[in-house]
Amino acid sequence: MKWFNNPQTLEDLKQQYKRLAMAHHPDRGGNTKDMQEINGEYNQLFQQLKNIHKAANGTTYTTAGQSSEKAADFREIIDILIRFTGLNIEICGSWLWISGDTKPHKEELKQLKFRWSQSKKAWYYHTSPYHKHSSKTLSLDEIRDLYGSETIKTNQPLVKIV
Repeated sequence: MKWFNNPQTLEDLKQQYKRLAMAHHPDRGGNTKDMQEINGEYNQLFQQLKNIHKAANGTTYTTAGQSSEKAADFREIIDILIRFTGLNIEICGSWLWISGDTKPHKEELKQLKFRWSQSKKAWYYHTSPYHKHSSKTLSLDEIRDLYGSETIKTNQPLVKIV
């Protein structure tokens, strides 16, 4: 693989893809050919890793059932989000959490099927159906500790220096 550095789990692959998209996306100064190569490799690796996951403690596990998630789902969401300004994109396990200056992007986030968590003051997205198994409510910090986290800020507004 030319672009990805031997991801072992789906979470590793998504984190590497996010970094590559932030660096090579045409809207962020990259070129289309490189981004197409990255997307092609991502699709290929996604098929290999879609049922291999990593827990926060570093152990890996394989899901019993087939995931309904498609490679394009995550790729398309990241492609759109990196164009917004003032957002913090965070991957916790297989969930995307969005914080920062989200108010100007509220309608777009709703259209992307993000949901607002009042208790966490952040938007969240998950592709697979989710069924809560307990009545315990975790804080965003507890979720980060449990599943790991990686945060990347999107385009920041330009500051004019006079």
